[in-house]
Amino acid sequence: MLYGALEAGGTKMVCAIGDENGRILEQVSIPTVTPEETMPKVIAYFQDKEIRALGIASFGPVDLDRSSPTYGYITKTPKLAWANYDLVGKMKAALQVPIGFDTDVDGSLLGEVTWGAAKGLSDVAYITIGTGVGVGILSGGKVVHGMMHPEMGHVKVIPVPGDTYSGKCPFHGNCLEGMAAGPAIMERWGAPGHELVDKPEVWEYEADYIAQAVVMLILSVSPKKVILGGGVMHQMQLFPLIRAKVAEKLNGYLVTKELDNPDQYIVPAGCNDDQGIMGAIKLAMDAVRELPGCW
Repeated sequence: MLYGALEAGGTKMVCAIGDENGRILEQVSIPTVTPEETMPKVIAYFQDKEIRALGIASFGPVDLDRSSPTYGYITKTPKLAWANYDLVGKMKAALQVPIGFDTDVDGSLLGEVTWGAAKGLSDVAYITIGTGVGVGILSGGKVVHGMMHPEMGHVKVIPVPGDTYSGKCPFHGNCLEGMAAGPAIMERWGAPGHELVDKPEVWEYEADYIAQAVVMLILSVSPKKVILGGGVMHQMQLFPLIRAKVAEKLNGYLVTKELDNPDQYIVPAGCNDDQGIMGAIKLAMDAVRELPGCW
């Protein structure tokens, strides 16, 4: 059985076809411009693929409340052309197949839990640090939504001593995203992260802010594993720094087998950067299982 997967990002839409094993059979990338320019190309890609269902993992914020009149919409977003856009409705009308829908970070979380670094676990946190910062949480085997979906990237962080940077976020200044996302690195240091590998002060600051977020997650939702993904986390030198700072900030307060093995607890994404599209495949599979008469 073939499933469609759409990872709708702020800069590109990744469209793919996959199977029930999470295997990606083909994929294309379409620039995210305006709905009028981008969506006809997305729809055209899927129309002749004979997919059983489509999973969409989208940038947001999005409306995930199925009882809401704007369920499936991208809501308030800095990408103004996409504000209040009915993404699910548009795809459903065009393709006439069941559609699973969630945030892009929850898609990555599902990809990792189903086929990646957290396979089989019921309680997991996934943080993506790239152009922005997003957090997905699996608790008791269910993705956490609630009023909408977690926006922990906008939780305030404590400035590291000596860091005078005020933060990139236009809403909150020195929130996690404002201090640790790729654009913050660029603005603070005048170069992208991959050009700053030999500057330890860059990664000391970065590790501290990410460690603050990890500690907040440990103390609030008690995940059995924390996965760190996104473009910034391609800087592998961050992982030992983050693990050490998490231990320092917890200060011996918690004793668990997971924390006793930090190299296995705070880990990189395990799906070769395909976790988002693999999660969208899982969303499509779940949409089929939710149909009446499907078990």
